[in-house]
Amino acid sequence: MCFLRRCEDYFTGAFDPPPGIHSVGEHVQLEIAIYLDKVQNNNVRKLQRLIFNCLLKRETCITGCNNMFDIDLVELGSYKELQGGNIALPNGYSSILDPIYNKLPPDCIKLNSQVTKIKWPSGIDNGTDSEDSDKTVIEVGGEDVTNETVYVHCNEKIYEADSIICTLPLGILKSNDIFYPKLPKYKEKSIGRLLYGVVDKIFLYYDRPFLSEDTDEILLLWDSDEIGDWSEKIYSFSKVNDTLLLGWLSGNEAEIMEKLDDKIIGDKCTEVLRRFLNDPCIPYPSKCMCTRWKSNEFSLGSYTAIGVGSSQLDIEHIARPMHVNNNTIPIITFAGEHTHPNFYSTVHGAYLSGRAAAEMLIVCKREDEPLNTAVTDLSSWIQGLPLV
Repeated sequence: MCFLRRCEDYFTGAFDPPPGIHSVGEHVQLEIAIYLDKVQNNNVRKLQRLIFNCLLKRETCITGCNNMFDIDLVELGSYKELQGGNIALPNGYSSILDPIYNKLPPDCIKLNSQVTKIKWPSGIDNGTDSEDSDKTVIEVGGEDVTNETVYVHCNEKIYEADSIICTLPLGILKSNDIFYPKLPKYKEKSIGRLLYGVVDKIFLYYDRPFLSEDTDEILLLWDSDEIGDWSEKIYSFSKVNDTLLLGWLSGNEAEIMEKLDDKIIGDKCTEVLRRFLNDPCIPYPSKCMCTRWKSNEFSLGSYTAIGVGSSQLDIEHIARPMHVNNNTIPIITFAGEHTHPNFYSTVHGAYLSGRAAAEMLIVCKREDEPLNTAVTDLSSWIQGLPLV
């Protein structure tokens, strides 16, 4: 959306945002009003307004929020777009995970082991944050902690470790008292400030094609600025192939959709398609499948966004490793899309942050051994994926 490009200039300081405008939504609505004020024809103005509304709904799915009024105007520019477009993985994320898994020792990955508590180090009930910008030093009663073991509780089994890399999603960090003692206050505040939105997909499967071959996407220009039914948050149905359509929606309406049965969702989407295509013969899908990221107890949402009042610094706070007793080796390192300052909300951001965390531990523990950096850059990693 062209109105969003200026946000990068706000972030870099090249321009100052308009006075009193703090959110992307406020900024875009101001730009839209200025633009439409120059359109003389009422019908054209109305149509363009509907197109803008549609594109804003699309942007909420890209950004991961309920509406763009939730997103900080200046901080939107902290996100960086990778060149080259999206990559399709015909075999799903197994294309990424299997090559890594196959190189690991047998039985080193513990499946069906839900983490319920992380104790770091054992027995610490309270702590204070150091003013050191690089480390968080935990002290108890002014004395050094002698037990520097991390205990990870999984159901009825407890694992001990010298160091861990925590990749729990931001939604889990927001909702769970999983750390004992609690994380330092600066981390908790940053976790609370960042947004963790809900974005869901609706897949409609059909026994036979019904759209023309030259139709790739159906944009839904809802004739209202206000959203009534949850389905009015769907901005389009795109054609994945001749017998598969994909719809997106975000925010509160996505949460409502998640509570509905797949058949009810499929029927509602059919009603929408019949209305917009003006064709009562549009078939019902043979199957409807939906993601339900908010309802998933292991994610509680989709991905991270920087809301009004939060900043890139909050991401850096969460990502900061935690040390005890001035040890050079961190006791807890954090990774995941919510810890990358520029690629938050993305798979490549999650990958890069995880790789960086692992490399840091390797360097700390093996100072005399050079790190093999043959496949540490993103392009080399992507080229090694089986994409066909």
